Amino acid sequence: MTLKLKDLAVGDRAAVTGYGKGGQAYRQKLLSMGLTPGIEIRVTRVAPLGDPVEIRVRGYALSLRRDEADTLEIRRIDA
Repeated sequence: MTLKLKDLAVGDRAAVTGYGKGGQAYRQKLLSMGLTPGIEIRVTRVAPLGDPVEIRVRGYALSLRRDEADTLEIRRIDA
């Protein structure tokens, strides 16, 4: 089942499965930040209004705005 980052809570882990419809330039930006298919991410913080979301990927913290995060398609990893 494909989810979006907004479907996860703090502490949840997921794997990137792909990208939704969006501009090629933004997809390239996500790839250059290390968000490649198959990589594991973990939600570390969510701002009070839900924007931005901070994730942990490849050993560093990355904050994404809600519309940016909606580009990612993910699959939850059970603990």
